[in-house]
Amino acid sequence: MSVNPGALTGLARLKAFFPGIVILFALAHLAHHLVTALPIPLLPFIRNEFNLDYTQASLVVSAFSIPYGFSQLPAGWLADRFGSRRLLLIGISGVALTGLAVGLSTSYTMLLLALFLMGALGGGYHPSAPAAISKVTEPSHRGRAFGLHMVGGSASYFLAPLFAAALAAVWGWRMSFISLAVPGFFFGVMFFAILGRRERKGSLNTRADTPSPAGSVGAMEDVDKIDWVRMSTFLVLTSVTAAFVLAVVAFIPLYLVDIHGYAEHNAALAIALFYSTGLWAAIVGGYLSDRIGRVRVVIGFALLSGPALIILDLVGSAFVVLALLLLLGAGMYARAPASESYVVANTPTGKRSSVLGLYYFGAMEGSGVLAPVVGFLIDRFSFATAFVVSGIGLLLISVVCAMLLMRGPSKD
Repeated sequence: MSVNPGALTGLARLKAFFPGIVILFALAHLAHHLVTALPIPLLPFIRNEFNLDYTQASLVVSAFSIPYGFSQLPAGWLADRFGSRRLLLIGISGVALTGLAVGLSTSYTMLLLALFLMGALGGGYHPSAPAAISKVTEPSHRGRAFGLHMVGGSASYFLAPLFAAALAAVWGWRMSFISLAVPGFFFGVMFFAILGRRERKGSLNTRADTPSPAGSVGAMEDVDKIDWVRMSTFLVLTSVTAAFVLAVVAFIPLYLVDIHGYAEHNAALAIALFYSTGLWAAIVGGYLSDRIGRVRVVIGFALLSGPALIILDLVGSAFVVLALLLLLGAGMYARAPASESYVVANTPTGKRSSVLGLYYFGAMEGSGVLAPVVGFLIDRFSFATAFVVSGIGLLLISVVCAMLLMRGPSKD
């Protein structure tokens, strides 16, 4: 029986783009976000049960996102020094256990505490995973590999609200957390065991501070030191873009319920629409970053996101809001693999998780801090005011950072 050489070549190229371990990490990314994806789409249900105003509702988002952002910093440092396998276990199974606690909470205070613990334990995942993936992918394919990894998280943010909305409409929002926490916990344990077996066989090293052997994939692209001026500017641009967009999107379910008369479960489905873009935009963004440059991709989508936020409520049409959600989601997810690829390419191997921790700290901490500000502006003025102020702020910062980054060459 003859084998088509072209088919073998195509399969080899596919494996070069997406090694099997990258697909496993994409599934891990999905498991990590099974319960972290739920607070925003379920916010109308939670708001109604505890009779919250917009500022109090924003604390449901911030109770998770603020510790989630802060925990990225020590988690990145720990991953560089002690390896990422245990941090990945905590970031998946630990988060699942706290998601179970959210579902079992009986008061607003207990809910906030459980969400705080979820954020504190969740910081181990994101600084660890991209650094490990970078060691088994060629630099020319790295954006696409990070894009595939991002698809796992996007799938969770897309599917979890669909499942949660249906479940919450029948049995309440608590059951949504409980039912998704269980499979997330068991996957984390299984993933931990698989990584341990691969490490023993030598096919994967999750110690980010251990340099790759000469001639290996991980040794093909490395730098001796970090250009902190340029890196800081880039981190501000990409983190601020994510922070503003996520802070505003957190209020879209409430906006659709209160302004456009959506039912709570339909508002949750609208958030699923936003996150569905990650199923394709992450791959597109990774591909574009490999072809035209990481900085260009991040700048382009940052400059699109500001105006999209400004006009979010100005047209007064729910259809336009949903269309803009698609645009904002595409920008968010196309930007992410380009950002991770830029950090990895411009950071020495032993410091990648630490710098990735800075990147995720900025995005997640920024959204956690901005969410109460957006909630206050809505309470004091209106949704329109909050959206316009957010969009103008993002646009101004994007323009300044873009001007600085376009000066001079870099490894981007």
